[in-house]
Amino acid sequence: MSTLEIKNLHVSVETNDGPKPILRGVDLTINSGEIHAIMGPNGSGKSTLAYSIAGHPKYTVVDGEVLLDGENVLEMSVDERARAGLFLAMQYPVEVPGVTVSNFLRTAKTAITGEAPALRQWVGDVKDAMGALRMDPEFAQRDVNHNFSGGEKKRHEILQMELLAPKFAVLDETDSGLDVDALRVVSEGVNRVHGNTGLGVMLITHYTRILQYIKPDHVHVFVEGRVAEQGGAELADQLEAEGYDKYLTATV
Repeated sequence: MSTLEIKNLHVSVETNDGPKPILRGVDLTINSGEIHAIMGPNGSGKSTLAYSIAGHPKYTVVDGEVLLDGENVLEMSVDERARAGLFLAMQYPVEVPGVTVSNFLRTAKTAITGEAPALRQWVGDVKDAMGALRMDPEFAQRDVNHNFSGGEKKRHEILQMELLAPKFAVLDETDSGLDVDALRVVSEGVNRVHGNTGLGVMLITHYTRILQYIKPDHVHVFVEGRVAEQGGAELADQLEAEGYDKYLTATV
C-alpha cells in the first residue's frame, strides 16, 4: 500500500505583472488502488496541480508538501519523482522527432528501474500492451508523437503508463480530443493497469464522459485553486446536471 499526500499546497506562476497565485491551499490524499476525479471549470488550477506534482519549472511551490510514502517529492528532481513512482499523462504530449517509440520506451524503462529489461521479455510486453490498446505494431518504429493523431498520442501515454508501472498516475485531461472509440480504448487501458497493479489514479477532467468508463472512488471539485467540495461518484452526476455555477457564485 502506497500513499500520495498533498498538504496545504500553494503554487504560483510568474507573469508580466509578477507572481500570480494559482493553487491556494490544496489538501488531497490518494491511496493505492483508488481513483480520484478532479473536476472544475477552466482556469481552476487542475492542470497546475498536475504539473506541480510532476515538477514543471514554470510553477513555483510557495508552501506545502507532496508526500509519496512519506518522502517529499517537491525536494526531488523530475527524474527522481518518476523513479519514486509518479507518472504524468500530459494533456498535450510533446513531439520528439528522431526518437522512435521503441527506443523511447526501453530507455525510459531502463531509467526507471536502473537496468535494461531483458530484451525478449520486453519485446513481448510491448507487443502485448500495444495489442491491448489496439495499436498497429509498426507504431513502435514511428517517432514519438510526431504526426500522431490525438487518439494516438493518448494511447501512447497509456502505453507508457502500463510499461513503466508507476505507483500513482496523474492523467491530465486524457479524454480531450478523443472520439468515442478512442475514449473507450484508453479508458480500458487505465482500468486494466489499475486492476492489475493497484495503481492510484488522479484523473483530471472537465466532463463526466470519461467517468462512464473509469469509475471514480472520490470526486473533488476544484474552484479558484481550492477543493470546493468532495464526495463519491454521485457528485460527478450532480455536476453533469447542475454545472459549476453554485461554486463560482460562492467564491465571488
